[in-house]
Amino acid sequence: MKPELYILKLSNGQYYIGSTPNFECRIYQHNNGQVKSTKGKIPAKVTFRKSFVTLKQARQVEYKLKSYKNKKIIQQIIEDQKINFLGA
Repeated sequence: MKPELYILKLSNGQYYIGSTPNFECRIYQHNNGQVKSTKGKIPAKVTFRKSFVTLKQARQVEYKLKSYKNKKIIQQIIEDQKINFLGA
């Protein structure tokens, strides 16, 4: 099981960016109200996911994406299904 970065679209239209070593478990937690930041905004739809070699790499990209604070950048990543600054 490889660490993954993921983007969720929440029921209120917001996006949530996260990373995890266990994708299936984490999505289950999101959709069952076990994650504080998404609890009142379920169901959450997975709109993007990307595997990484290490969790550290996934977290670095997560924090970089969160630092943009621009919905258009996130929407472009979802549309393209790739993160351009990684060359991915």
